[in-house]
Amino acid sequence: MSNTIVENLKREIENFTSKLQVEKVGAVLEVFDGIAKVSGLSDVKSSEMVTFANGEVGVALNLEEDAVGVIILGDYSKIKEGDEVKATGKILEVPVGDAIIGRVVNANGVPIDGKGGFKSDKTYPIERVASGVVTRQSVDQPVSTGIKVIDAIIPVGRGQRELIIGDRQTGKTAIAIDAILNQKGQNMICVYVSIGQKDSKLRKIQARLEEGGAMAYTVIVSAGASEAAALSYIAPYTGVSIAEYFMDQGKDVLIIYDDLSKHAVAYREISLLLRRPPGREAYPGDVFYLHSRLLERACRKNKEYGGGSITAFPIIETQAGDISAYIPTNVISITDGQIFLETDLFYKGIRPAVNVGSSVSRVGGNAQIKAMKKVAGPLKLEMAQYRELEAFAQFGSDLDDATKRQIERGKRSVELLKQLQYSPVKVENQIVALYALVKGYMDDVEVNKIKDFEAGLVEYAERNAKTFYKELMTDKMWSDKGEEELKKVIADFKTSFVK
Repeated sequence: MSNTIVENLKREIENFTSKLQVEKVGAVLEVFDGIAKVSGLSDVKSSEMVTFANGEVGVALNLEEDAVGVIILGDYSKIKEGDEVKATGKILEVPVGDAIIGRVVNANGVPIDGKGGFKSDKTYPIERVASGVVTRQSVDQPVSTGIKVIDAIIPVGRGQRELIIGDRQTGKTAIAIDAILNQKGQNMICVYVSIGQKDSKLRKIQARLEEGGAMAYTVIVSAGASEAAALSYIAPYTGVSIAEYFMDQGKDVLIIYDDLSKHAVAYREISLLLRRPPGREAYPGDVFYLHSRLLERACRKNKEYGGGSITAFPIIETQAGDISAYIPTNVISITDGQIFLETDLFYKGIRPAVNVGSSVSRVGGNAQIKAMKKVAGPLKLEMAQYRELEAFAQFGSDLDDATKRQIERGKRSVELLKQLQYSPVKVENQIVALYALVKGYMDDVEVNKIKDFEAGLVEYAERNAKTFYKELMTDKMWSDKGEEELKKVIADFKTSFVK
């Protein structure tokens, strides 16, 4: 018996192999408000993941002489002074893959929609250098939002960064959700990043997207209002990393950051807790870099590099329409134009409440099909003139006939560009309605009947202007034959329309 034991021991000793494992380990010095000061991690890199004894994950953000400032991505209440902290040697990563489409995930890429986990064998780092100049190509493919005033006057192209800016409750999120709903059948994947929003609002948005069939091509990344500021800080980077995965496959992606004002506030909170010196409006000095390194990752790649694109719609909330505040001016200078929503227009019933004079697209007509460019060109000029004449007409009643005609046309333009929420309009139907407007067919229609005229005309034209519609679908422009057909259709409809 003893011989057997000895033999077994000898065999165990002979087969024993020692494994050397090197771990970089530190200890928590103090923890407060989602921040941990850690000692002993002298080799840790910026943005490197660290793990705490209770399994929570953190990111090294402040590399100081005697300690490391770590933001905790989870529940910091269970971490205590003296706890062990291990460096992982990896930059923070999120799971990516086709299985993520249709899911709601948190800032760490973990599903929170109650539908279980998803299979992902690939991860992307949340911080990545933006694509270089050589890999990019110019923006000339339209992103159809289905919103008439945007598609006609402030067009957006694939690979563009178009800011949506305005006071609270002016319809910023509504424009973004309409744009997502309109991507059905447009070969576009959408990523909606919710930063610091109420859970009830996010649930409504998710329900609306499901109702419209949009969750089939959409990913929602959420960092709720009740969660730590660290999660609001990394959520947009998680969203753009997911978008980059699809762009690298040659696909087109639309990403919405709702909103970057809350993102900047979360970063300010983290920075002040880490004792970084405050600057203007108490924001840290690198708050511009915070948004520029995020938004620069949106681009359109050329064919040699896959040909995919990321189109970004960052949202910024202003206070009392002040677009000259620190964060709004920063983001305006980074983006390729802005859609400015005005409270006064919203309360006048002009919705979407887009101020055409203050809004701009720096890509312009390049992001429109030829037919839209032709009808929208005169409209832009007329709208600009109408705004000036409207203000001028308030001070005098003796107006010449030409001015009166312009003002009347302007009133009809404003009425035509009004649109209900969640009712995107197909580009072909937009072109028909705008053609009728700019060619003067609506000049003698009463302003309060314009919406009825538009609805009836579009329905009538879809049935009777088959050649015109076919040309728009195939050639993106009409021929003389198609135009004659449309003119006849509009004239026929107008005689049957009761003014």
